Amino acid sequence: MPRLLTLCLLLITIALPSHAEEVVKTIAPGRKIIMSDSSKQTLAMIEADGTIAWRYKIGPLHDLHVLDNGNILFQKNWTHILEIDPETDKVVWEYHCKPTKDGAGKVEAHAFQRLDDGNTMIAESGNARIIEVNPKGEIVKQIKLQVDQPRPHKDTRLVRKTKAGTYLVAHEYHGVCKEYDADGKVIWEYKVPLFDKEPAGGNGVKSFGNALYSVQRLDNGNTLIGTGNGKSVIEVTPEKKVVWHLTPEDLEGIEFAWITTVQVLKNGNYLVNNCHAGPENPQLIEVNRDKKVVWSYTNWEMFGRATTNSIVYE
Repeated sequence: MPRLLTLCLLLITIALPSHAEEVVKTIAPGRKIIMSDSSKQTLAMIEADGTIAWRYKIGPLHDLHVLDNGNILFQKNWTHILEIDPETDKVVWEYHCKPTKDGAGKVEAHAFQRLDDGNTMIAESGNARIIEVNPKGEIVKQIKLQVDQPRPHKDTRLVRKTKAGTYLVAHEYHGVCKEYDADGKVIWEYKVPLFDKEPAGGNGVKSFGNALYSVQRLDNGNTLIGTGNGKSVIEVTPEKKVVWHLTPEDLEGIEFAWITTVQVLKNGNYLVNNCHAGPENPQLIEVNRDKKVVWSYTNWEMFGRATTNSIVYE
């Protein structure tokens, strides 16, 4: 009987369609995600049952968007931003960032955003500027960023244009979030605190600092910050008061390394990207306002230790 069972299982495996190899760990009931990992050069869209709906080879990636038309806006490397139709893999828009004469001699894009008018906002580190580019690839607006010395890899992480027309900028190197108006004037800023802890180098679970990664303006007027190696998510009022603070101490058995993107879900929960934390910890965590883990996701077969960006489809 054991030999017969083994033979049957072998025949079933051989008879499986080829796409069965593209089934990985399940997500969660009703969840569909797109997720990136630069260490494995993978950008993948995964259905709730674990089926890979789409996959694309990437280089370094720090920003990612699913557009209203279903297309994916992402970067293939530090200078090449593109919009792709995942149904056909057709590139429908792209832009190549180039160094400016008054910059650092090198440029990296760590943030971009499709705007309501159809233009695309791009933050160019090294060039120390934010530009808006029309569908033809023409720069139609630019403002200078206030940095003491342009650094291609550390001037910025995520940048978001707000509904009010201002720009929220995560200045990673200086550990500060700055809000610029349409003319490039800083109208608000917030220095990410160390919360009485000593800085520690590296980017794993033992590291610590305030190299923030993401900033976004909430509907209530507060600002939500993914603090990078600060290992936390904080919500700050315009008066700079912390009114919500998620730390690894709040989550039993989970360590944070580098908190990158934080997605506010329609149910009010947060999808938190836990980058560089190693296979002992989840790469994605959904947590509610009471700091309870609703679900988490770990897939070290497909993704590695550089899962910087993810989005839950809603």
